[in-house]
Amino acid sequence: MVIKGDVIVQYAVDRIEENKAILENIETKEKKEISLNLLPKVKEKDILSFEDGIYKVDDNTRKDRERLMREKLEKLKRK
Repeated sequence: MVIKGDVIVQYAVDRIEENKAILENIETKEKKEISLNLLPKVKEKDILSFEDGIYKVDDNTRKDRERLMREKLEKLKRK
């Protein structure tokens, strides 16, 4: 998540390549590369917040997104 004024932007770790993480803006789908040495320990599908110049793993948002995806999949299976 990047704070721009009062707007919060969240990033998903799309993938990890060599020493870089490819982050995807959850809202705009825009992707950017960030060196792993600028991030906490991350893995693919983690959600990151960026506040005061520091990236942080956001486990609560990741769990919420995983739950929503499971619910959508279950709805599709029932059809």
